[in-house]
Amino acid sequence: MIRIVVMGGSRGIGLETVKALLGDGHEVVAFSRGADKLKLDNPALLKISGDATNDGDVRAAIDQADIVVQTLGVSLNLNLITGPINLFSTATKTLIPIMESKGIRRLIAVTGFGAGDSEGAINCFQKIPFNFIFGHAYRDKSKQEENIKNSGLDWTIVRPGVLINGPLKPEYRVHKHQKEWRNGIITRAAVADYISRILIDPNTYGTDPVLTN
Repeated sequence: MIRIVVMGGSRGIGLETVKALLGDGHEVVAFSRGADKLKLDNPALLKISGDATNDGDVRAAIDQADIVVQTLGVSLNLNLITGPINLFSTATKTLIPIMESKGIRRLIAVTGFGAGDSEGAINCFQKIPFNFIFGHAYRDKSKQEENIKNSGLDWTIVRPGVLINGPLKPEYRVHKHQKEWRNGIITRAAVADYISRILIDPNTYGTDPVLTN
């Protein structure tokens, strides 16, 4: 049985990923500040509350893990527009050396369309509102991606488009090549499904696809 830690596992993509992995029969650790309030029970689920930027909390959470899935998010409030935001890069700088010290090589990190070199694929009509609302978060996600790509881990960066709730639609698209990158909606369940499919797929190591429905 594979032991997988989902960082940010109590809501959003993280929660959907926890559900998908449990459905596939994996042992799952849901790690987040609010993990103890997670209304989900399964004998293969361990809930650990903690801070993704705290060294001790992260060490305890990923102990004996085989894979780490990073699905961090920030609240939709005024700070999203005013900043500063450094959760993504700070948590990643905390996580990577701990994974390396414990010999955990597989990292799947969810960022978003518009982070890193996918920023150039945003069309001119979307750039102004995107940067106004999400600029601080996505500049930090770009730093997060840089940290991951400079690590020696077996990483995959998953970049969903505009996230919505809804049932899994198996016809979602995985845009693997830069010339294919474009924005679009994607359900959180679809992102979780993709993560569950690539857990140990070496063909996805070192890749950064964009996901849309």
